[in-house]
Amino acid sequence: MNLKQLDRRFLAREEAEDLEVVRSQGSFVFDARGKKYIDFLSGWCVGNFGWGNERARRVIARSKAPDYVYPYYLYRPWVELAQLLAEITPGKLRKCYRATGGSEAVDMALQLATIATGRKKFLAIEGSYHGNSIATIRVAQSSGRKVKPPLDESAAARVETILQKRDVAAFIMEPISCNLGVLIPEREFITRVSALCRRYGTLFIADEVACGFGRTGALFASEHFDLEPDILCMAKAITGGAAPMGATIVTPDVADAVDGEGGFYSTYGWHPLSVDVAIDNIRWIVKNQRRLLRGVSEMSDYIRDRLSEMKFKPPAKLRIKGMAIGVETGDEDYVDKITERCRKNGLLLTSSDNTLTMFPPLTLERETADDALDILERSLKSR
Repeated sequence: MNLKQLDRRFLAREEAEDLEVVRSQGSFVFDARGKKYIDFLSGWCVGNFGWGNERARRVIARSKAPDYVYPYYLYRPWVELAQLLAEITPGKLRKCYRATGGSEAVDMALQLATIATGRKKFLAIEGSYHGNSIATIRVAQSSGRKVKPPLDESAAARVETILQKRDVAAFIMEPISCNLGVLIPEREFITRVSALCRRYGTLFIADEVACGFGRTGALFASEHFDLEPDILCMAKAITGGAAPMGATIVTPDVADAVDGEGGFYSTYGWHPLSVDVAIDNIRWIVKNQRRLLRGVSEMSDYIRDRLSEMKFKPPAKLRIKGMAIGVETGDEDYVDKITERCRKNGLLLTSSDNTLTMFPPLTLERETADDALDILERSLKSR
């Protein structure tokens, strides 16, 4: 059996693509045959700062952390990391809950909202994705209440109709929805919905698992709208992909409301090695934030200009915020073909319904960007 056949036999998941990854470095991924690909996925917003981060590897190699810390014991680096997150997140967020990744972080947020409000219903954006646990799947895809895009004044009015019943624990959304082809809400939508949540006693959960840590040109996407969420979820780029981690951070009001009722035991939440990497990563981000985000803005503008000159068929609508990039064409089959051609030509990106989605590393160099965009343009002309 070849590797793909063995994968299908022993791994329970959707069918894997024909790309066996053996190495990654900077903005590139290498397959088992030695072929190099420009990575415009970054592991879906995991490797925001490029792969093979030597700084993170040194941290792991030099770590003197214990192998494991029982969740009920004191551990100083947990407090240190929680304090760092409280300092960099928007609004009044202060108290952290430890998680292993995005799904667990969002699941905790939903539990916290239920306990804090005494309510059990949730409101989400139609078609959204917030994780793989039963709770996160339910709130995003099945029986939960939904608001259909576009996210404008009309959508905000529909939100009010739902919230005024005062039975919704929380409204949850990605402030910039990477999982909906880089769906960007109107500022008025966020402003009004945030006010409605306060009026009707509904908590606002910002899912920044994918769009956090500089992806959209701000440290957190909430900052584009001056949004001060009650709960914020993060994961993915919190360690730059060097170690697994997630976190849920809440305001003092939410923390006080659940005090004594929600300890949220997580066996591997904030494993000591992951904590060491996260602390180092966040300190680096803080130190280099201005330069990093300026570079994201400049590269975003450049990519926008290049994409606007390309001949998509049918004509495309660009949705770009920082290095979260969506190219909506209205033709799902066409987008799938472009994605496949790009992969064959050495560029990794993906599709979401009728939209090409790209999440390049925030540290992308101009020469690599040109090579990637040249591949995309050639792939548009292929037959």
